[in-house]
Amino acid sequence: MNFMNTYEIDERVDRFTSHPVLGPATRTLANLRDAANANSDGWCYWPKPARAAKKLMELIQRATETSWPPRQGVTTKELLAAYRSLKSFRTKSGIAFEIVEPEGA
Repeated sequence: MNFMNTYEIDERVDRFTSHPVLGPATRTLANLRDAANANSDGWCYWPKPARAAKKLMELIQRATETSWPPRQGVTTKELLAAYRSLKSFRTKSGIAFEIVEPEGA
């Protein structure tokens, strides 16, 4: 299973903070990680949040494999598609965390 640890998430938040799509994506992933840490044994021990964030992590990692600014276009449409499983997880689990929407979404 694809997994980003706490260091990787924090590094991507810093790296993409001003990017119009990846900034919200990485902040959302950090919010999910923090919610998992607050409501379980921790992000690395509870697989459900990471499974819900699989597409989001793949999107972030795909952009990370390129130079800055990301050469491979990461679109708002792709991000919103990746958010679907997070919204479902949030509803089913009852755990509150902010999903940061990109501008114009």
